[in-house]
Amino acid sequence: MSGRVDVHNHLIPPRYQARLDERGLTAGGLQAPAWSEDLALAAMDAHGVETAVVSVSTPGVHLGDDAEARETARQVNEYAAELVGRHPGRFGFFASVTLPDVEGALAETAYAFDELHADGLILLANVGGRHLGDPEFEPLLAELDRRRAVVFVHPSTLPGPAVGGIPPYIADFLLDTTRTAVSLVRADALRRHPGITFILSHGGGFLPFAAHRLAMTSTFDSDRTVEDFLADLASFRVDTAQTSSPTSLPAVLEFFGADQVFFGTDWPHASDSGVAYFTRRFAEFDLDDATRRSIECDNARALLPRFTTPRA
Repeated sequence: MSGRVDVHNHLIPPRYQARLDERGLTAGGLQAPAWSEDLALAAMDAHGVETAVVSVSTPGVHLGDDAEARETARQVNEYAAELVGRHPGRFGFFASVTLPDVEGALAETAYAFDELHADGLILLANVGGRHLGDPEFEPLLAELDRRRAVVFVHPSTLPGPAVGGIPPYIADFLLDTTRTAVSLVRADALRRHPGITFILSHGGGFLPFAAHRLAMTSTFDSDRTVEDFLADLASFRVDTAQTSSPTSLPAVLEFFGADQVFFGTDWPHASDSGVAYFTRRFAEFDLDDATRRSIECDNARALLPRFTTPRA
């Protein structure tokens, strides 16, 4: 086993899946794959993952009703904590919260960190068309800053009608991640809340490819400089899920630096064959041993206290 720490790995608790099925909901057009504890462990072993930090993917826990969302968040977070407890060292988890219900999100944040000992939160890149830089979410960001929390940002379905023949998970997810990163930077949220460590899914969407354009055009209605915007955009952490290709990974490493890149698979929403494809590409990429180890495990172990010491 390589000792990889996978920060982008999903779980699908049975009761949560039943609620999605009742409403005909999918993960951005992707039907829910099979998930179980045993399947997760088998996939981890197959792909050299020592530890998976699991989270609930889009559409998240808020399906339209605040009270139901609070109940669902509590259920999935307790389910994740129990999974971690059964397999010390094999699992961690990013807790789900109830945005756009900010009051509920603050309450669940306290419970997740103080009682369940979550490793961080998962926040969807947009909730009902509002991205994470929206002023409405400021109280939650302030609390996460106070707690010096890790926030894993996962894309969701973009607001507006879907594009015929292109399910959201194929291309829109990358735009959603980019939009929320830009919204946080333009709202000056990163500088006001330096205690939060944001990990963006899928190599940061389009950020490494379009950062200079995004920074330059952001100056049109701001007194800030291109260099200021670039510095903020480059301060995000990112994962390698579905990004370890000969065209994407060099841009990710060049823009963010290897010390801000974390190994990720997106299993099981990325199938076993999909995970194998990108994991093989990553293994073939020309990296020195120290850089490879940083991405595969050291960066995550330095950030997440639960995993500071590898399993024996």
